[in-house]
Amino acid sequence: MSTINHITTKWLGNMTFESNNTSGQSFKIDIAKEDGGDGSGLRPKSLMLSALAGCSGLDVAGLIKKMKLEVDEFHIETIANLTDEHPKFYDKVVVEYHFHGSNLDEKKLQRAIDLSVEKYCGVMEMFRQFAELEVKTVFHKK
Repeated sequence: MSTINHITTKWLGNMTFESNNTSGQSFKIDIAKEDGGDGSGLRPKSLMLSALAGCSGLDVAGLIKKMKLEVDEFHIETIANLTDEHPKFYDKVVVEYHFHGSNLDEKKLQRAIDLSVEKYCGVMEMFRQFAELEVKTVFHKK
């Protein structure tokens, strides 16, 4: 059985759109002033990178909680190469998981990342269809 997601994206004028989300929240999409927009919203391609980091981050955060791991800070750096020719797309993406803390269980944290990357994160699987993915883990011990 499949799930249908339906969102509505409405033109607000010039190059600005407002899009809702299955959570009931909404946000603006726009382009930079130098490209003819108002610079008042999020960029579509950057949103894809946020979706990738957010999807995997939620998996990892859930596993940190489930495994009762000690992590002071956790963030994800997503660095993507955009092709030069139109239609421009991300062909190479590096996802770096950064953990900070004095008592990091590196083995279990790496397992959490592996589960997200290989099994749970649907956005990661979508990216695999068009981009070369590289995953890195960085432990910052205090």
